[in-house]
Amino acid sequence: MQKRNVTKSPKTAETSTPTTPTRLIPLTAWPEYHPWPTVAGLRNLVFFRAVNGADAWIRRVGRRVLVDEVAFLGWVASGAGTGARGAR
Repeated sequence: MQKRNVTKSPKTAETSTPTTPTRLIPLTAWPEYHPWPTVAGLRNLVFFRAVNGADAWIRRVGRRVLVDEVAFLGWVASGAGTGARGAR
């Protein structure tokens, strides 16, 4: 009877946890990827980000405003942006 020499590779956090790729889209280039919302609508959301919770998907690099696509679509799906400014 022969002994089999089996080596187990240690699992690391990098190999066991899949990462979801995300795409950071410049706010002004958003219409090239998605028809909604418009650039003006996105700027409104960015301006009122403290009220509507848009901080979750906005990334700023210097003066450039980037939109985290995966986080934005999840934010929209959760209905977080409804009624951002309240009733008038």
